[in-house]
Amino acid sequence: MNKIASDHLSRQAFVYVRQSSRDQLRHNHESRRRQYGLADRARRLGWNDPVVVDDDLGRSGGGSVRPGFERLLLAICEGSVGIVLAVEASRLARNGRDWHTLLEFCGLVSCLLADEEAVYDPRLPDDRLLLGMKGTFSEMELSLLRQRSLEALRQKARRGELFLNVAVGYVKVRHDRIAKDPDLRVQEAIGLVFRKFAEFESIRQVHLWLRQEDVRLPAVEFSDAGRRVVWKLPVYKTVHRLLTNPIYGGAYAFGRTGSRITVENGRKRVRRGLSREREQWAVLIVDHHEGYVSWAEYERNQRVIADNAARYGRLTRGAVRRGEGLLAGLLRCGHCGRRVHVAYSGTKGKCVRYSCRGARLNHGTKNWCIAFGGMRVDAAVATEVLRLLRPLGIEAALEAVAMCEQEHADRRHHAELALTQVRYEADLARRQYDAVDPANRLVAAELERRWNDRLVDVQRQEERVASVAAAHPEALSSAERDRLLALGADLDTAWMHPSATAQTRKRIVRAVIEEIVVKLAAEHIELLLHWRGGDHTRLTVPRNRTGQHRWCTDATVGDLIRGLARQLPDRGIAQTLNRLGKRTGRDNAWTEARVRTFRSQHQVPAHRPGEMAERGELTLTDAAERLGVSTMTVLRLIGDGTLVAQQVCRGAPWAIPEDQIVTLADAISPGRRPLTACSAQEVLDFQ
Repeated sequence: MNKIASDHLSRQAFVYVRQSSRDQLRHNHESRRRQYGLADRARRLGWNDPVVVDDDLGRSGGGSVRPGFERLLLAICEGSVGIVLAVEASRLARNGRDWHTLLEFCGLVSCLLADEEAVYDPRLPDDRLLLGMKGTFSEMELSLLRQRSLEALRQKARRGELFLNVAVGYVKVRHDRIAKDPDLRVQEAIGLVFRKFAEFESIRQVHLWLRQEDVRLPAVEFSDAGRRVVWKLPVYKTVHRLLTNPIYGGAYAFGRTGSRITVENGRKRVRRGLSREREQWAVLIVDHHEGYVSWAEYERNQRVIADNAARYGRLTRGAVRRGEGLLAGLLRCGHCGRRVHVAYSGTKGKCVRYSCRGARLNHGTKNWCIAFGGMRVDAAVATEVLRLLRPLGIEAALEAVAMCEQEHADRRHHAELALTQVRYEADLARRQYDAVDPANRLVAAELERRWNDRLVDVQRQEERVASVAAAHPEALSSAERDRLLALGADLDTAWMHPSATAQTRKRIVRAVIEEIVVKLAAEHIELLLHWRGGDHTRLTVPRNRTGQHRWCTDATVGDLIRGLARQLPDRGIAQTLNRLGKRTGRDNAWTEARVRTFRSQHQVPAHRPGEMAERGELTLTDAAERLGVSTMTVLRLIGDGTLVAQQVCRGAPWAIPEDQIVTLADAISPGRRPLTACSAQEVLDFQ
């Protein structure tokens, strides 16, 4: 039966061309020729100038976005398509949704479908049934092909023979085996990364050191010429991949990443490259090939990296930072089990305070779970660590000497390897230039330019080798070595040395302590130290009482302020203390504001005018006026015991009881008699 009508011929013919991957585009040329050949079939069926839709070349038909298919559906819905030609149903769609949507639209607008064998009308029940079965078989075929190919890959991976891509530092020696890259510079560069991580125990610090020292790392690039190694300054992700890839630990791993399928805007979206936990890896074969580090060291590195990731809600120690808190990341609350955080205050951030905020953050309580100052706790733990490490001081000093020498050797060796490579490239450029015909100037000029560029690289690398050798001596001098060994014998001096940074002390503590559980009692802090070897040590540290800290004002000065506050205002108190040479707890001179702050903190009332009169006390000047004598006379009366007066300190005002002045004034008022008992003295009246 002829299913093609004049209505179909009055509209356009669309030829849909698709191949699933770029690899098929490069190699499966016959399939593409067959699909483009459908344009001739459309002309034989009666259409002129068929429209070829090939926008989806290199795109899968399993549900991803296909602009060509969307364009085809839009043209069908507009009623401008009379027939759609494809070699088979799998070219149009690989899933039931797209296939049945196409059939539904074609049936609504009376659009035909055709392949190399027949023409189908989706409005006819038999053709609709046949087309539906073809779409179902196409979808099932895709599932079977995918299942077979994936199972074949898994079988090969279980034997440790599947290598889709080989990490930098390794090359294929056979189709199922890998070995270290024979390039010595590549091996040394990767080994240097692992050695620096063992020293710094931080990916970020290794990355910063490599950038600072201008150390380039190898990277793999793919081009038409194939796989090649290039040298680049590393980024953080490059160092992270080197340190976390199990291939460098001598292990074969398959299935480290997975995919996640979601539906967005009615289309399937596949997110690939999602990392999986080690328990979810499909294959893990330890000691599969020669590694750059042992598997034990690789696992230790992963524990350090995981411990450095101080994520919210995880009991990890976090990376070593610059703060002065010695126990940051090591403390765990013995009351609620959460991690204890560190905070810094003061003008230079030197004041350390530890606090557990778990109850406040998670349960909305008003107070911290525990909080305490860090100075005494840090000192107690440091003393215990030094006590245990003191016998190992000499060994640590010798190890430090070896590390200094090794670090310089690594830098110089890496620079020399780079120099060897650029010299080889320059020599290769020279040989290529010598091999060309001098008369062929177009080629000779380009080869000469390349040779000159390589010579410039050689000169630059030679200067770098010389600068590395000049900046870092070959080895420590004998005086430096002896001094380092002396510090190793006296570990306490090395610990407090100005060159010993907070990061260095923290690394030493973390090397021997796994965790510290802390509890607060009424009068002390209880610490339970969990050592790396499994032993435990209990420490008890006295707690600071309110107002008792290293910056406290001396008690005698406090007594002076309390006494002077009953006689002088704050300005007078400050002047008196400064005349006596008294200082604050922070070794500052006294000011009116500092006196006021001290009184506020210690609840000392301020001086009130007339306060001494209320207590029945007179000053030296008031007493002299009442007696009608000079102040020096009053002082002599106090000196010989006639008047009993009090003075808080030298230079402070005298407090003279008023009743003594009244009694003495009555005794000496008639005739202004002398104040002494000597009868030979007379009063001289001057008119």
